[in-house]
Amino acid sequence: MIAALHVEVVQRIQSRANKDHVKELVSSFLVNFVSISPGMTLTENDLADNDELKEHVQQITFCDIEHETEVVATETELIYHIYKLNSFGAETDMMTDASTGEEFATADVWALPSQEFHGLWESLIYDTKLKEDTVRFVETAFEFADRGVDSNVIGWNRVVLLHGPPGTGKTSLCRALAQKLSIRLADRFPRARLIEINAHGLFSKWFAESGKLIARLFERLEEIVADPRLLACVLVDEVESLAHARRAALSGLEPSDSIRAVNALLTQLDRLRRRPNALVLTTSNVTGAIDVAFVDRADIKRRVGPPSARAAYEILRGCCSELMARGVVTPREPVFALRVLEGARFADSEPARGSLALWAVARAAAGARVSGRALRRLPFLARALHAPPACDLPAFVTALRAALDAYLADAADLDDVNVPD
Repeated sequence: MIAALHVEVVQRIQSRANKDHVKELVSSFLVNFVSISPGMTLTENDLADNDELKEHVQQITFCDIEHETEVVATETELIYHIYKLNSFGAETDMMTDASTGEEFATADVWALPSQEFHGLWESLIYDTKLKEDTVRFVETAFEFADRGVDSNVIGWNRVVLLHGPPGTGKTSLCRALAQKLSIRLADRFPRARLIEINAHGLFSKWFAESGKLIARLFERLEEIVADPRLLACVLVDEVESLAHARRAALSGLEPSDSIRAVNALLTQLDRLRRRPNALVLTTSNVTGAIDVAFVDRADIKRRVGPPSARAAYEILRGCCSELMARGVVTPREPVFALRVLEGARFADSEPARGSLALWAVARAAAGARVSGRALRRLPFLARALHAPPACDLPAFVTALRAALDAYLADAADLDDVNVPD
């Protein structure tokens, strides 16, 4: 059986070539490849010797969930996805509260695939197959819908719930998943939108009007999903706000209108998930506070925690490679993949010294349960506050360790301030 490998090709905005022509150009170019590494990206510099290809193509990425090592090009089926990136940014939907006349944002609407989210999927690193599983889940859900599988016999709702502490990349993963689907499912859905709703904002005030506001918001969503050739990914951030609003109303802390607002949102989500072109993505920072009625609607529920040592190393390795590519850290030198260090049993050597020091920083960060968001900020802090003006890789990794120690000390000071006397 021939293995399949997805090839995502970013076509230049100014290119007027049709997708079939671009595919032929890329296919002819790849004939010269003996092997292909999944996860590898070819940029403009790699295409420099092919003027026609460079005229139409910005980037080529080999991305597949089935392969962890190189594949033989002649023994692999290449599945091409040709697309252009939308650069217009988000359109913010505004509403006016009838009782106060105050305007507020209810949702951000992104046309996908978006320049804003380009490369986000590749930047997210997890130990588990979280990314792969979510893609398979959604593709299977749409396959069932296409084949007319009776949802009364086999239940699926096209609802994803990601939960865990702040800063672990839940919202980023939802955005990246929507972007990925807009590329992978482009033949079925030539158009795609990501609609971001902040549940906390809907329930934070104006409870008396919340139900009406939710109804109006979903009227807008109905307009979007009315196009059967458009993929609508609805992201509801901080979905634990549903449970907070419900409990507050039951305890008498908030008016009963909040219960009606919660029920209105759940009802509207139920209607939305019946649409064959809609997907609901949700996040929660407080696992134990998620509304039970909502949890029951989610098909896949995954916890996203702080990076392990392995994931932290790959994140920091990517950061170091980026800084060397941009000339911030010089000269350029290899930062070895963890499997290479493991293969050498972490033996000390001159070429591996920087990588081994980076592994020590990653282990320390994982031991302190540093979030992915904070981990990605460390290279900036290292360069700004701890690195010498002329910085090679070993010096920069030393600065990274200093930045980590300073971050942990600052976090401890904040904890001390927040402890009551």
